Amino acid sequence: MNPSNTYIRSVIFKLLMTFMGLSSLSLCLAQSTKPKLNYDPNAQVAIDITEVDYLKTETGRSLKARIYQPKGSGPFPTLIDFHGGAWNNKDRFAEEPMDSAIAKSGVLVIAVDLTLAGDRPYPANVQDAHYAIRWVKHNAKQWRGDVTTLGVYGSSSGGHVAELLSLKPNEALYAKIPFAPNPQLDASFSYLATRSPISNPPARYENALKHQRENMIKNNLNYFKPWDSIFESSPQAILDKKLAPKKLIPLLIMQGELDDNVLPESQRIFAQSYQAAGGECTYLIFEKSEHEWVAKESAQTDLARQTVKNFIAKQLL
Repeated sequence: MNPSNTYIRSVIFKLLMTFMGLSSLSLCLAQSTKPKLNYDPNAQVAIDITEVDYLKTETGRSLKARIYQPKGSGPFPTLIDFHGGAWNNKDRFAEEPMDSAIAKSGVLVIAVDLTLAGDRPYPANVQDAHYAIRWVKHNAKQWRGDVTTLGVYGSSSGGHVAELLSLKPNEALYAKIPFAPNPQLDASFSYLATRSPISNPPARYENALKHQRENMIKNNLNYFKPWDSIFESSPQAILDKKLAPKKLIPLLIMQGELDDNVLPESQRIFAQSYQAAGGECTYLIFEKSEHEWVAKESAQTDLARQTVKNFIAKQLL
């Protein structure tokens, strides 16, 4: 063998090994610089609360985001709150006590307004929520939030919206509002915590008819236009028709034992359907609690807040 060829091969080999070593080092450095989310669900930290506009609707209404930011260097796990109100009422303030409690444990919580049915019916509020997730992904860093494990909290009709987005992540109808700053962002998220979600709108409507709940009936008629959309937008129907994605995100459902708005039996069936579809679903009944029990201070309200924080901690392991 020509000695010069041997020398050249030796040099090439050393250069290759050096390159591989540097590549491995770069990979290790990249992994080591990934934010570590040290979250303690029992922590108590101070928070700052600010508000910004995040979207202007087709009717000209400015939707706002209420930001609960823990004090400290972060990075903080991030949670988006979709409010309830039977699709017709309420706003970003609806779950303020819950949002504050979660934020004070070291979570960046962002509660957003959603379009109300009086302005525009389904699917306007789902489209707002889809946009809000992308908006948060793009902006959370300025509030020291980390979105690598982004969570959502949804109450009642807000839980319905969140379940729809988790079960139909690629639905073009929900992605209608473009996000110009970063068109590549999607509306996926890592886990969902809910309180009294409307998981089966047709069943809830039938319950309203049975008990002659005029306001509840009117809220349904205002929101589901055309009426067939009540079946299209039913999370229970999506599971029954096996239209859900193969990989479902972890789901927490907190349900009041005395809820006559969303019946516990209907919720139990949904939880079982979610599990049967391969999803991880934690379904908890809160004793002697009605639909909006967290609106009042009580031992069960404290338990609900701690349950959500513990659920978040589990997702960050």
